[in-house]
Amino acid sequence: GIDRISAMSRRFGLGELVGLDLPGEKPGLIPTRDWKLANIGEPWQGGETLVTAIGQGFVLSTPLQLAVMTARLASGREVRPHIIRGFRDGAPEEAKAAVEFADMELPEEHLKIVRRGMDGVVNELRGTAYRKRIETEGWEMAGKTGTSQVRRITMAERRAGVIKNEDLPWRRRDHALFVAYAPIHAPRYCCAVVVEHGGSGSKAAAPIARDIMIETQARDPSGPRAAPLLARLGVEEG
Repeated sequence: GIDRISAMSRRFGLGELVGLDLPGEKPGLIPTRDWKLANIGEPWQGGETLVTAIGQGFVLSTPLQLAVMTARLASGREVRPHIIRGFRDGAPEEAKAAVEFADMELPEEHLKIVRRGMDGVVNELRGTAYRKRIETEGWEMAGKTGTSQVRRITMAERRAGVIKNEDLPWRRRDHALFVAYAPIHAPRYCCAVVVEHGGSGSKAAAPIARDIMIETQARDPSGPRAAPLLARLGVEEG
């Protein structure tokens, strides 16, 4: 039911402030029965549970929330973001950045199902982001493609055939989304990419996430450098 979905969503950082140490953070929205009755004046409908479960309908989220959700899925811990100035001698400059996050105490077998799915999205031949995978052993990422619809599709359009994104004016095209974490077997990094009116998450957002993950792992002060890989990609170190 929607109230249980909403409660679990909040545990993963959606629908509330995540506590970033910068001003202007937005809480987003994960609806409940009581929220709809108070704000819309109508009772909750079963069909709305279905669209909420895949992130549509009343759901609102920020890229930061999507990144926090991904970090918690990857680690099983209550990860909270914190701004740091950089690294010194291989460690974050602020001690707060190295805090040990609490265990979410979720069934590991449930988390593994989601992780296997995100692995498949990127690293299995039929995955929607397979062509954007990281092929370097030990650096592989897991992820999920997505789109955020910005316009209402009428029943008349559905009957006639939904207009493709590339045939629409730029401002009416879907936003492209992608979330990722890496490396798969020992997650250290996650990211969320939103490309405004980018259309397909696999085409517009996943390549950006891949490049971020490659560059981040190359710069990891506690891990091996990857100058040969960066050279093949035409990326200069520095």
